[in-house]
Amino acid sequence: MIAEFESRILALIDDMVETAGDDELFASGYLRGHLTLAVAELENGDDHTPQALHAKVTTSLQNAIHAGELSPRDQALVLAMWDNLFQQAKQQ
Repeated sequence: MIAEFESRILALIDDMVETAGDDELFASGYLRGHLTLAVAELENGDDHTPQALHAKVTTSLQNAIHAGELSPRDQALVLAMWDNLFQQAKQQ
């Protein structure tokens, strides 16, 4: 289930590449790394739900923010894109 959900999100990211601006390309690439890592970690556990993936990616992003990896503007962009992609993937 988790791999299928990841595939939906990655397809959404791939679909936006042709029309995305620089900010969207940055955010989508940044999210792709966090998403892939979260899926790998979750596959080793028992909870393979979309909610577990959302929590894992969100925690990973928050850790990156606290480590100073993103400017305030980039934080808002990445978090908003993550929420948007997650909601779109849930609706598919």
